Amino acid sequence: MVTDELETAGERTMNYGKENVAVFRTYATPLAGIETIPESSFEGRDNVLFGTEVRVKLEGEAFLPSFSEGDNSMVVATDSMKNLIHHQMGEYEGATLEGFLKFVSEALLDQYDHVEAVEASADEFLFGARPIPTDDGFEPSDLVFSIEDSPAGYGELRVERTDNGAGVVDQTSGVTDMELVKVKDNSFVGFIQDEYTTLPERENRTLYVELNIFWTYADTEDALGEDPTQYVPVEQVRDIAQVVFHELDVNSIQELIYQVGQRILERFEQLESVRFEANN
Repeated sequence: MVTDELETAGERTMNYGKENVAVFRTYATPLAGIETIPESSFEGRDNVLFGTEVRVKLEGEAFLPSFSEGDNSMVVATDSMKNLIHHQMGEYEGATLEGFLKFVSEALLDQYDHVEAVEASADEFLFGARPIPTDDGFEPSDLVFSIEDSPAGYGELRVERTDNGAGVVDQTSGVTDMELVKVKDNSFVGFIQDEYTTLPERENRTLYVELNIFWTYADTEDALGEDPTQYVPVEQVRDIAQVVFHELDVNSIQELIYQVGQRILERFEQLESVRFEANN
């Protein structure tokens, strides 16, 4: 359970919610019709398995008595939130994580009219079909899958109630937990040398990088995947990072993420921004 009560300069935000809601379904709508890019062989996703771990927070002034007086008369039990999320996964007819988060958020606003806004985020599990022997060699199974250890997809939406119905006011998509190692053609030289420096300069080194990449769309509707030609799949962003890492003689991790970001924005003109969390 997540709770939060903030007060700044007379403004107050009341929210609380539920996290770690793992939800799966079989035979969701396939992700098809996306634009291909030179850096990736990804052309779509069958969505035979669609799975995610969801977090939601409900926001509204009506929750104040639960904080200030212990009055639960307007409180939605977090177990009810969990059950609604599970139910909505069965009803969802879309193909993307962001679309599902909007679907869940709108359902929460429809169900509980005292809720003013919903913040929903999730980590999407990426599945790989396991190879099985056939008369023509090994081929991917259409029945048996494994969850990839890394990376994972990420989505986050804020949906607010307005006079014209629910609307998405903020959006972030991403790919997280990327781990890449390049065995040569990486250097680290020319940095400040002073009495605190013990690290030697390296003209050629092995470089290990952990990457989280997040992006926003100029039009938040493009994040939902209803027009697949405008949707940016996590697999393609992952592949761009791998290809740029391979191509670049890396002088610093800062240079690497800058060049990855430039390539992402070049390939996807519908995006507004790209940001990184990176460690080496």
